[in-house]
Amino acid sequence: MEQDDVAARVDAVSQLMYRIERPVYNEAALQSKLLKPKENSVTLKKRLAHHLRCSSARAKAAALSFLPILTWLPSYPVKKYLFSDVVSGLSTGVVQLPQGLAYAMLAAVPPVYGLYSSFYPVLLYTFFGTSRHVSVGTFAVISLMIGGVAVREAPDSMFLVLPANGSNASAVLDIEARDARRVQVAVALSTLVGIIQIIFGLLRFGFVAIYLTEPLVRGFTTAASLHVCISQLKYLLGVKTRRFSGPLSAVYMVTAVFSDITSTNVSTLILGLACIVLLYAIKVINERFKKKLPIPIPGEIIVVMVSTGVSYGMSLSEEYKVDVVGKIPTGLLPPAVPEFSLLPNLITDAFAVAIVGFSMGISLAKMFALKHGYSVDGNQELIAYGLCNFISSFFQTFAITCSMSRSLVQESTGGKTQIAGLLASFIVLLVVVAIGFVFQPLPQSALASIIMVNLLGMFKQVRDIPHLWRTSKIEMTIWIVAFVASMLLGLDYGLLVSLMFAILTVIYRTQSPKSGILGQVPGTELYCDVDEYEEAAEYDGIKIFHSNSSIYFANSDLYVNSLKKKTGVNPELLQAAQKARKKQEEGKKNGKNNSPRMICVKLGKQGTTQEVMSSNHEVKECTDEHNQSESEDVVFLKSPATVHSIILDWTHVNFIDSVGAKAIKQVIKEYSAVNVQVVIAACSRSLLAELEKLEFFTGVMSTCMVFPTVHDAALHCSTS
Repeated sequence: MEQDDVAARVDAVSQLMYRIERPVYNEAALQSKLLKPKENSVTLKKRLAHHLRCSSARAKAAALSFLPILTWLPSYPVKKYLFSDVVSGLSTGVVQLPQGLAYAMLAAVPPVYGLYSSFYPVLLYTFFGTSRHVSVGTFAVISLMIGGVAVREAPDSMFLVLPANGSNASAVLDIEARDARRVQVAVALSTLVGIIQIIFGLLRFGFVAIYLTEPLVRGFTTAASLHVCISQLKYLLGVKTRRFSGPLSAVYMVTAVFSDITSTNVSTLILGLACIVLLYAIKVINERFKKKLPIPIPGEIIVVMVSTGVSYGMSLSEEYKVDVVGKIPTGLLPPAVPEFSLLPNLITDAFAVAIVGFSMGISLAKMFALKHGYSVDGNQELIAYGLCNFISSFFQTFAITCSMSRSLVQESTGGKTQIAGLLASFIVLLVVVAIGFVFQPLPQSALASIIMVNLLGMFKQVRDIPHLWRTSKIEMTIWIVAFVASMLLGLDYGLLVSLMFAILTVIYRTQSPKSGILGQVPGTELYCDVDEYEEAAEYDGIKIFHSNSSIYFANSDLYVNSLKKKTGVNPELLQAAQKARKKQEEGKKNGKNNSPRMICVKLGKQGTTQEVMSSNHEVKECTDEHNQSESEDVVFLKSPATVHSIILDWTHVNFIDSVGAKAIKQVIKEYSAVNVQVVIAACSRSLLAELEKLEFFTGVMSTCMVFPTVHDAALHCSTS
C-alpha cells in the first residue's frame, strides 16, 4: 500500500511541467537589468543604537535567555509531570551518590568532595541549563583528567616528612597535607574551567564543539575509559602504588601494579570481584527487562549498601587491612576563595577540560532534545556549565559535565524537566548533611568496581571501527589516532594531537576534490558527469569543468592542473604546437621539401620542446625517446584543438582567496592566448562580492564572462 502511495506521488510530480523562456543572461546584464542592490542607509551610529537600545521586550528576552528556567517553570504541569520527575529524581539520586564518591577517587581528592560536586553544580544547572534530561555532575573522563593535573601539581614526593624523633627511619607520607593541596589544585582548575566556558559562551563560541567530530570524541572517550580502568586496578587489587600522569602514564601504571602484584590483598580482590559480578548481573537484568521494570534496579546503591554492611560487620579495615573511604565530614563547607596563584600552571589543562566537558554535555543534550522535540542553545549551555564550575568552585567542588549513564537513567525513568535533577541533588545533600558517616566503612574496591562496570558501555564503542571501515576510512583513522594518541600521550596531549589530525584530514579532503566534465541531459537544462551517466552529452567544442571544492592558496594549483587534465586542453602544449607549425610553414616558404604528418611535443622538467616529424619518421622513435625519460609527457598533435570554450562550473565553490583568484585569472589569460575562451557559471552572489573585492574583474576580465547558470553559459558559448 505504501509503495502505491509513493508511486502515485512520483507520478504526480512527474506531471508538473517546468517551462520558461528568457534571454541568456550574463552577470553584467543581470546587474544592469534585473538585480538592483538595496541601498544601505543605516549608518554605523544607527546600528550601534539598535544593538544597544533598551526596552522591556529586549530585557525580557535577555532574562529568558540567561535563565531558561523562567520559560518552563511558570507553566509547569504539576499533575502531569511531577510524579514522573519525582520517580526519576529518586532513581538518578541513588546512582549519583555512589558515582560521586567513586569519581572523587579518580580526581585524586577525598570522597566527600565528589558529593559536593554532585550537589552545587546540579542545583545551578537547573536554573541556567537548557536541556531537560541530562544529569549534570561528576563524570569519569573529566575526573580522571582533573586527577592527572592534581597528581602532577601535588605529587607524593612533595609531602614526605621525616620522623620527628630524628631516627633513621624512612620518610612518611603526610596524606592530609597532600590531599589538601590536591583539593586546592582541583578547585582552582574548576574555577579556570568555569571562566573559560563563560567567556566562550558570551563570545558565542558554542560552535567549537563541531571541531570535535564524533569519531574523535568516541575514540578519545574509549581511551579515557581504558585509562580509568587501569587507574582502578590498584584499588581492586589492594596494591600500594603511586599515581602517574603525563605521557605513557597508563604503561607506567600497569607496570607498577603488576610488578607489585605479589602484595595483592586477597580480601580486597575477592570483595571487588564480587561487587563487579553483582553489579554486572543487575545491569544485564535491567537491560533485558527494561520494558517490564517500572524503574531500573539501582545496582550501584545496592552494591554500596551491601559492601558497606559487610565491611562494617566483618571489620574488614581493621582485621583484613582493606582500604575504606574513611572519614566523611558532616555538613557543607563554608565558601572560600580558590588559590589563584595556581592558575598560571593550569591554563592548558583548563582549556582541555572545558572543551571536553562541554562537547560531552552538548552532544548528549542534543540527542535528548531531538528525541523529545525541543531545542538546546549551545552558547547558553557553555554559560551554564561555566557558571556551574565557577560558582561551585567557591564551595570546594571540582569540574563537572553530564554523565551518560545517569542521563539515561534520568530519561528512561520518565524525567520530564530538570526538577528531576534538582531532587537528585537533594538526595546527595541529605547524605552530606546527615548520614555521611554511614558510608565511612565503604571499601574502595567497591567504588572501583562501580567505576569499571559503568564504563563497559564506553568500551562497546570499539565496534565503531568495522562500521567506519565500510563507510569512511578517514573517520576510522581519526578514531584510531584519537585512541592511540590519548592512550600513549595522556588525555590532554592526546586530545590536542587528535584535534590537529582531524583538522589535517579536512585539509587533505580539500586537496583531493572530485572533479569531472559535465554534459547536458537531452531536453533539459540539467548537467551531469559524462563519466557517470550515459545520457549526459557534451557540446561540440565546449568543455564544462566541475569541481566540488573551493579555490584558495592550498589547492589552486591542483584546481588548475585538474582543469587542464580533465578538459584535455593544455594551453602550454597548444602554444608549443603553434610554434612548431609556424616553424613548419616558414620551412615551406624557404623551399624545404618536407611535409610532416604530425608534431611531437615533449613537456619535461626543463620546459617544453617540440619536434616536427617528417613522413619518413616513425612515431615509435619519439616514443622510444620518451621512455628513456619518465619525467617527460609526450603529446602528438595532428591538428589544432577543436575546443573553443571552457565553462567553469562554480556551483560548489564557497569561497576564493587572492591566490586562487590570481590562479584563475592567469589560466584564463593562458587559454585566451590560444583562442580558447573561459567563462564562469553558477557563481553565488557572495562569491561574486569576494571577486569584486579581490579586483578580479580588471583588464581583460569582466562580468560579461560570468553567467548565473551553467545552461546560460553553454548557450552563450555554443553561439559565440
